[in-house]
Amino acid sequence: MNSTHSAPVVQNSVSLDSLTRQQYSLIKSHLVDIANRFNENYPSFIPLYSEFSPGLRIIDNFSDCIVFNTHNKQKDDKFCSQQLDNMVLESSTSPSTTIIALDASIKNNIATSILHTHTHNRPITKTIHHVIYVTSTEAELFVIRCSINQASNIDSISKIVVVTDSIHMARKIFDPSIHPYQVQSAAVLSDLHKFFLHYKNNSIEFWECPSYLNWHLYKAVDKETKAFNPTSLFSCKTLWDFNKKRESDNIINIWKMMLQASDLKEKQFLDLLDNDNNIIELSYIKGGSWLKTFGYSTFLYVHATRAITNHASIGKYRLRFFPEKNLDVHVVYTPSN
Repeated sequence: MNSTHSAPVVQNSVSLDSLTRQQYSLIKSHLVDIANRFNENYPSFIPLYSEFSPGLRIIDNFSDCIVFNTHNKQKDDKFCSQQLDNMVLESSTSPSTTIIALDASIKNNIATSILHTHTHNRPITKTIHHVIYVTSTEAELFVIRCSINQASNIDSISKIVVVTDSIHMARKIFDPSIHPYQVQSAAVLSDLHKFFLHYKNNSIEFWECPSYLNWHLYKAVDKETKAFNPTSLFSCKTLWDFNKKRESDNIINIWKMMLQASDLKEKQFLDLLDNDNNIIELSYIKGGSWLKTFGYSTFLYVHATRAITNHASIGKYRLRFFPEKNLDVHVVYTPSN
């Protein structure tokens, strides 16, 4: 999906196993073993795209042409589906409007991106892409890029409607800050810039459609995306962002095993449960499984941590974690009212 450069081959002499004790002592930062990283892609330097320069950005010159319709969580599902139906009813009678429903999913490290293009008095156009070893974030952004590229090149189209369950990725396109997907964003912005310049009334709308709404146009593309089960026939290089995700997942798995198997957890550790009385799995995404619940308050966070771990600044705590310390000084913990 991106043009990337292969990493240079590194000799085994620089692997962690080959470092001497003296070399270890000179290293002051975290260590990553690169001995086995012969088949990975690393990000190249990103040029300074004019699309991200102040005064030339899409959001500076064509802000009135871009609309985001996010899902209203305060309304029931029927109301939100009705809004989407009204949008289709209004757009289907216009030959200058195209509606694109899109989705992406990953199975066995293979991403499948599908988009359905609905245009007045034209058959549905279905486009499918497969790629291996990318993150779901990049797959979602790629399918949005493909949809805008195709729609902006259809004759007589003045309004593009994109229906997606990843509205946050659509917003990422217009984010001028540095992020790993600027190559994709620059390609989308370039297409939109030409599209808006072609006619001053051209516009694009993004509609958020969560999969649980089961709205018919999105449901069709979501079903097709999940139905595909492609198999990789050739060895492929892994992208940098995917490799970071894979290593993060490995760390989380090790963390979970250590937590469950460690004697330090003991029986006093409080496992948090969800509404179905299932143990909440550990995660680092969006603040983690626990922190996002009470992390907004330092006071509440401290007390929740003490309740979960059954720890406090008392003699038993100090004896357990600091056995070598002198325990003549007793610390008394008095909970606040």
